Amino acid sequence: MFDRSLTLRLRRAPAADVQRFALLSGIESMVRGMLVTVMPLSIYRAFPDTGTVSLIYFSVGVISLATGLMLPRLARYIPRRWMFTLGAGLFVLGNCLAIIGGNLLALGLLCNTIATVTVFLCLNAYVLDYIAKAELGRSETLRMFYSALAWTVGPVTGVWLLDLWQPAPFVVSIAAALVLLAVFWIMRLGNGKIISKARTPAANPLSFIGRFFAQPRLIAGWLFAVIRSCGWWVYVVYLPIFAVEAGLGDKIGGTLLSMTNALLFTTPLMLRWMQRRTVRTAVRTGFFVCGTTFILATMASSVPFIALAILFIGSVFLILLDIAGGLPFLLAVKPSERTEMSAVYSSFRDVSGIATPGVAWLVLLAFPLSGVFAAIGVALFGAWALAGRQHPQIGILASDRVRQRSSTVSTPGE
Repeated sequence: MFDRSLTLRLRRAPAADVQRFALLSGIESMVRGMLVTVMPLSIYRAFPDTGTVSLIYFSVGVISLATGLMLPRLARYIPRRWMFTLGAGLFVLGNCLAIIGGNLLALGLLCNTIATVTVFLCLNAYVLDYIAKAELGRSETLRMFYSALAWTVGPVTGVWLLDLWQPAPFVVSIAAALVLLAVFWIMRLGNGKIISKARTPAANPLSFIGRFFAQPRLIAGWLFAVIRSCGWWVYVVYLPIFAVEAGLGDKIGGTLLSMTNALLFTTPLMLRWMQRRTVRTAVRTGFFVCGTTFILATMASSVPFIALAILFIGSVFLILLDIAGGLPFLLAVKPSERTEMSAVYSSFRDVSGIATPGVAWLVLLAFPLSGVFAAIGVALFGAWALAGRQHPQIGILASDRVRQRSSTVSTPGE
């Protein structure tokens, strides 16, 4: 006899919790991790000039930013579950174009970039819907832990597959995108908790940007994300090119990135370190050490191995910023503005994708490639100074703040 309870269990959507969102992020990392080194190298092979590569990334960033800012308006007409599906579909299309190669590589990069923004916006909005603020730090850490394997194995495997058979890494990325889509629909997240059919005309996308600029905490949190992302852009895109131009081969970039990403398995330890201190301390520490290492790498650029080793040390603290750097923004978002502010926050990828190659193009007019490392180092120091203006107790639960005040009052002589 047919088991009716089994039917009910199949119809019931799996609970949306920290682990399930981390699983989705982990699969999405498989899509991008395979291409993180492959795509810059492929474009450099198709357009063998660092300035041209920077111009391509700059143009893609501009188009992707405009698209990302329009997504909240599109979300009023397209349910969130279909927006997520569209993003996964763009991953498939972008990789198909990359397989064809040639000038279509740039169009494939654009599709993948828009896909990344779309999926990130949807996932971020789902997290803000279902995960309590007190759990956001754990959510970010677990997300990175689940993504660690993809980011560790992907870069070096992608370069190896590229040399073995040019379409291979793109085929693997397509397969991962289809798995991502299947798992998303199995989870049945729907359109989020607070989504309802619009009864008024769609707002101009610039209106929520005005609300964003009226909140200094959001501006600071967004700037932290932009500058942190610029650091990763330099490490992911320009480090492999630096290695190739220094005569070290095209595999060392992917190998270093995989070694860096292997440290994602240590994120629970980084979280414990951060919890014993404050979000502000973690953010300032990350930006200060990163800024120092990028500038030191410029000074050591005449000895490429030393420069790469210094950049590797800096990347460890970029991982720390991945854990702590997004919290100032997420903790400041109002519940009524989750979708709109998720779109603003997700724009950090596109803004960094515009700023990094744009600044790099200008720097390369007068300086060698190592000058790009110095430029991002200055920006990282700027973020360190800005982080000093954050509230000392940001991220600490209200109950813990009360206990700390009580402890201070009860021991006035200390």
